[in-house]
Amino acid sequence: MAGSNKKEWALILGGSSGLGLATAKKLARHGFHIVVVHRDRKVDMPEVDAHFKEITALGVGFQSFNVDAVNAEKRTGVVEQLKTILPQGHFIKVVVHSIAKGNLKPMFSEEGKSTLQHQDFQLTLSAMALSLYYWTKDLVASSLFATDVRIVSFTSEGNQKPWPGYAAVSAAKVTLEALTRSIALEFAPLGIKANCIQAGTTITRAFQMIPGHKELRQKALERNPNNRLTTPEDVADVVYLLTTPEAQWITGTIIPVDGGESLR
Repeated sequence: MAGSNKKEWALILGGSSGLGLATAKKLARHGFHIVVVHRDRKVDMPEVDAHFKEITALGVGFQSFNVDAVNAEKRTGVVEQLKTILPQGHFIKVVVHSIAKGNLKPMFSEEGKSTLQHQDFQLTLSAMALSLYYWTKDLVASSLFATDVRIVSFTSEGNQKPWPGYAAVSAAKVTLEALTRSIALEFAPLGIKANCIQAGTTITRAFQMIPGHKELRQKALERNPNNRLTTPEDVADVVYLLTTPEAQWITGTIIPVDGGESLR
């Protein structure tokens, strides 16, 4: 698409890599204007900027904020700026929560390694789950939402299956799913639909931080009846489907997007 006449924006929380970036590109190709909130080091910005240029080349509106999306003060600042950045008559139609900021310490270690503490759980749950509610609440209060909003968050099979070092993230994923359902229920009068995508094993920067990720990758390949791993683009495709008019009656669900990996 060489441009867009849409007045609809997609806000991607964690959109500089992985599932968030793939989703930003997918939605931009379908005419959505894009806002990305990300947290990247200066050394990584040339690569990030190259990806962002791919989005702007599509002729859509684009804004990025290199701030900590979990920080309440930064969140308030971004929301206030969006009030002036979005042209008159433009609103946020889509919110995608793709924040991967969690602690991967074990619960127990025979080798004397550091184990999960209270603050580790606090940080992980705040970033990967509670922030979805805070952003939703602030955007509602600021009247930035369209009349038909689609909120999408990302979970994983770690919501049910334990893995060493994944306990804090697993707890966050379960919390994220519960919040997504509650948002779907309690914000329904405002036209907000909220769903959670359970992505299959996907090779992202966050996945490669998980202890034993190579073993996880091999197990996923063995289980998947389609004989390949999930890609960020697979997930982005389904996010787009959830933004379409035909998907307006889907809300409060957990949708597997894994090519059948979770079947066995």
